[in-house]
Amino acid sequence: MKVVLFCGGYGMRMRNDRNDQIPKPMQMVGPRPILWHIMRYYAHFGHKEFILCLGYGASKIKEFFLDYHEEQSNDFVLHGNRVDCLSTDISDWKITFVDTGLESAIGERLRRVRRYLDGDEHFLANYADVLTDAPLDDMIEAFHTSGATASMLVVPPQSSFHCVDVAENGEIKEITPVSNFPIWENGGYFVLNQAIFDLLPPGGDLVADVCGPLAGQGKLFGYRHFGFWKPADTFKERAELADNFARGIHPWTVWETPAVTS
Repeated sequence: MKVVLFCGGYGMRMRNDRNDQIPKPMQMVGPRPILWHIMRYYAHFGHKEFILCLGYGASKIKEFFLDYHEEQSNDFVLHGNRVDCLSTDISDWKITFVDTGLESAIGERLRRVRRYLDGDEHFLANYADVLTDAPLDDMIEAFHTSGATASMLVVPPQSSFHCVDVAENGEIKEITPVSNFPIWENGGYFVLNQAIFDLLPPGGDLVADVCGPLAGQGKLFGYRHFGFWKPADTFKERAELADNFARGIHPWTVWETPAVTS
């Protein structure tokens, strides 16, 4: 299945410096940008055809892949001036780079790359700023079994805030952590049928204009995941991911897990 990645946002909440011109998908987690980690996740499950919806910072993303050095993350043999990699990251990936506009909403970016789906009935989509160890094969199978038009990964609330039940006179009745409520968050990993384009207006939004109406029709499936899920939507979140990676804590790198043999 082809994978559509939304890479065009400004990522203002990611920056700790207003002069930082690096787009959010290119912020580093370990030796590679978060976009690479997400693409490597999909490739691990056999989905190696990517469509990048570009906008802000498009040149940085193009430069990274045009000047990619596989020897930085693979063992290799050096013969004089020739490098022979003993394994590969991206040599079998197909990446389509598409300018989808600086100000486009997610849904509009998706509309602008529709022709590159080559008529495939189903495809995958991702915000390109969230890492997870969710079992993608199971997610896709559950989507097909459900008969839904679209599905999204859903995760328990990640917020550390507390909800307060307060009376009209100001008396606080109860304080409850958000994580204790039986609610789920959109995890940003989608499996979609091309029928979604029938609902997606010009300039529209994937969640508000597509997922909302589908939920009302019983055509939206939620795959519940209790395992690792971590956004990199802010500088603090990205820094936490990078710090954990440096300490050897990176459960999203499922491609490093040894294969189970019978």
